[in-house]
Amino acid sequence: MDAHISFLTDYGTADGFVAACHGVIMRIAPGARVLDVSHEVPPGDIRRGAVLLAQTLPYLPPGVAVAVVDPGVGTARRGVLVRTAEHLLVGPDNGLLMWAADAVGGALSAHELTTRELMLPRVSATFHGRDVFAPMAAHLATGTSAHRVGPTLDPGSLVRLPDPVAYVVDGTAHGEVLTVDRFGNVQTSLAPAELTAIGAAPGGSLTLRTVDGTWTAVFGRTFADVPLGEPVAVVDSTDHLAIAVNGGNAAATMRLAAEAQLSVTRAAAY
Repeated sequence: MDAHISFLTDYGTADGFVAACHGVIMRIAPGARVLDVSHEVPPGDIRRGAVLLAQTLPYLPPGVAVAVVDPGVGTARRGVLVRTAEHLLVGPDNGLLMWAADAVGGALSAHELTTRELMLPRVSATFHGRDVFAPMAAHLATGTSAHRVGPTLDPGSLVRLPDPVAYVVDGTAHGEVLTVDRFGNVQTSLAPAELTAIGAAPGGSLTLRTVDGTWTAVFGRTFADVPLGEPVAVVDSTDHLAIAVNGGNAAATMRLAAEAQLSVTRAAAY
């Protein structure tokens, strides 16, 4: 049995892009098991793809992870392999892979993808997912050495996205929206350390300030800690502060999208 291959893209499923990549993988590594992480990353949204991959990779089986959110496809940007203790990450060198590498212990080594024999014979300038990344991942899943894909790179030379904002000044935690899920729950960059620093504790309330307004939310443990239609703040499954509306859509209610800035304080008791 070949290794597991985890697969994340912004291709969607309305077209044949994902199927073509699956087909390439199956032709090269018919014994590989492909796990689709998501193909619904917003088109070209590298940051969203990076967040999804980083928050999912620690729970995926060891093997190869290929991720393609690649608005620079066909340009001089590099294709890379990033090796971690349990995973080989394959994709464009545009910041998509590095948060995921960090999430599983950090990059141990890296290589540029240059070996033509491990790509399809004809490489389209607009579809490196099919012609470069999928075949490279499939060859790695069959046991091809990482050193065969191309020259060694310094992991420190790889493109990194800016770290999310998260800091505390004078009792106020400053952060940003990391991502919004399909339920409209707003995940922020703030972690329990920032919440502890402002004296927040479950059972109290938090004041949230954005450019569009101010809201007070119960700092709960579950979404159901408030009545239907009311806002609630929880520490989510990835240990980030998330804002939700029980039975509703917090992102729409508060007009929040990825990278929106916000501040959080402990609400005054009455």
